[in-house]
Amino acid sequence: MTSTGAQEELTELRARVAELEKRGPKVRRHRVRAILAVLLIVLAAVLTPLSAVASWASDTVGDTDQYVKTMEPLASDPDLQAAVANRVTDAVMERLDVATILSSVEPADRPLAGKALDALSGPVTTGISGFVHSTALKFVSSDAFATLWTQLNRRVHAAVEKALTGSGGGAVKLTDDAVIIDLAPVIEKVKQALVDNGLAVASKIPEVHTEFTVMTSESIGKAQKGFRLLQLVGFWLPVLTLLLAAAGVLTAVRRRRALVVAALAVAVGAALLGLALWVFRALYLDGLPAGVSQPAAGAVFDTLVRFLRTTVRMVITLGVIVALSAWLTGKGRAASRVLAAWTGGIGAVRDATGFAAGPTGEWVHRAKTWLNWTVVAVAAATLLAWNRPTPAVTVWIALGALLALALVEFLDDREPHLAAGTA
Repeated sequence: MTSTGAQEELTELRARVAELEKRGPKVRRHRVRAILAVLLIVLAAVLTPLSAVASWASDTVGDTDQYVKTMEPLASDPDLQAAVANRVTDAVMERLDVATILSSVEPADRPLAGKALDALSGPVTTGISGFVHSTALKFVSSDAFATLWTQLNRRVHAAVEKALTGSGGGAVKLTDDAVIIDLAPVIEKVKQALVDNGLAVASKIPEVHTEFTVMTSESIGKAQKGFRLLQLVGFWLPVLTLLLAAAGVLTAVRRRRALVVAALAVAVGAALLGLALWVFRALYLDGLPAGVSQPAAGAVFDTLVRFLRTTVRMVITLGVIVALSAWLTGKGRAASRVLAAWTGGIGAVRDATGFAAGPTGEWVHRAKTWLNWTVVAVAAATLLAWNRPTPAVTVWIALGALLALALVEFLDDREPHLAAGTA
């Protein structure tokens, strides 16, 4: 090798070393940013289930009107109706001594009582029990019971809040670590219905107070302090979670990839909450006392957390939509193929119809990226702003966003730009 060649090679090596030395601090900065972005996104994912519970605790458990509204559908639940009817029947029959009461019935009332008993089949006690149960079941299936159920739940809300959060004041009482509803008003209505149906002896039954268990607090008593804390930060914790996820994306070196990861991480956090609710429900029902109806308790649990489950489904849907949108707008091979199929299909429809958007199409082409992200942002904001969106609402919002994206693609006029590039 000549001295000139050696000198050139040495110069080239020095240039490479200098370039690597320049890149060193930049690579370290990128590494720090990547680590920080990962930490922020992981923290957002961890706080996601806590944020959902905090929002639910503040909005549903801490608000009497919202709690009553949440529990209203239970009045028409067959399992709860059957449980209440059984409890009322047992309470009435415990105090219904047929022989003694019949002997004390006024002579004028005995024909009506005898007529009612003659219509019963089987042993008298069994017949009366069936008659009482059918009357109770008829009442709890009526609109009158729905109204009474709302009133009873308004009274018991303070006990529910105390069971879940430990708050509620000294006047709130928990009986044997359970939230109970006194069915005395229901029994009074059933007694009157029995009298109206010919069993006048029911009027001799004194006022009966019997308990119907809404929930037990023993299994969740250990979590009261944490639950109370989540209730207090119900509004701010979701905001903090969203800010952490956004900060993680903005801090990352590859922001599009970070957005996909953050959206999926938040969705996974919500999915874990859904799984935890499923596991807790099984444990909760297994720990109920023997006298509590498990089907009714399951219906109460499902109704109480139904908006929390809706939030879980909403966050999962939103996370998947954002992740998919970010992935499709990237330059990956798979994403490019999917996007090509999408644009090709809509373009074929446009060409087949002979539609020409003119200046509007040219503007849409220039602003297409911003228009697509605006559609995604509006869909996400609508889903977040919607007060307890149902699965149907979520599907319709997603379909609306998909239709809007298809419209943007349909209006996109690439021909003038292609022609200019060819020229």
